[in-house]
Amino acid sequence: MSDAVFPPGFFDRMDPTPDSQFYRPTRLVTHIDDRAITAVGALYAELAVHGEVLDLMTSWVSHFRSAPHRLVGLGMNTAELHANPMLAEHVVHDLNADPILPFADESFDDVTCCVSVDYLIHPMTVFRDVARVLRPSGRLIITFSNRCFPTKAIQGWLDTDDEQHVKIVAAYFSGSAAFGPVRAELRTPPGTGDPLYAVWASRRPTPSNG
Repeated sequence: MSDAVFPPGFFDRMDPTPDSQFYRPTRLVTHIDDRAITAVGALYAELAVHGEVLDLMTSWVSHFRSAPHRLVGLGMNTAELHANPMLAEHVVHDLNADPILPFADESFDDVTCCVSVDYLIHPMTVFRDVARVLRPSGRLIITFSNRCFPTKAIQGWLDTDDEQHVKIVAAYFSGSAAFGPVRAELRTPPGTGDPLYAVWASRRPTPSNG
């Protein structure tokens, strides 16, 4: 299955200029509130995300309660990545320009992506390649809220609500044909503040040649 299963224009954006231009200015700010940040850290702790981990589309902060054994960051701004104290190493890479990850097969125990999935224009290609760099039973853990840079988010995300966003991300997992059953949860309690949604799944086992 390909990204083409979505309606025409779904992956269009208001600002189609290269993302490298948009992300050139350094933004040392958080994009979700404190309770949502706490919910991300609680999820990572609950899922025991502590081995060799790739933090996808990250910046100057990763929301782990404590750093995994080895945390590698992939993002768009060198200064922001240098400022992230949890990263053991980092790489600047634009997934919308090149959705193939610059890592060897089975390099990571888990891959996380916090409040960035709404910017992907080739999500299922990215998800398939995430599965390639995951070790057996490794997980891709996607978290998101209701905030975004609207000029860079895909049109399909802007046209839908939070519950539909969960379904969109679940469709990325299933459409990639690279992951097993999907779990989805609202990780913040009812009330004021940013909601935090999580959608995750484990890499599907590679068929044996035997």
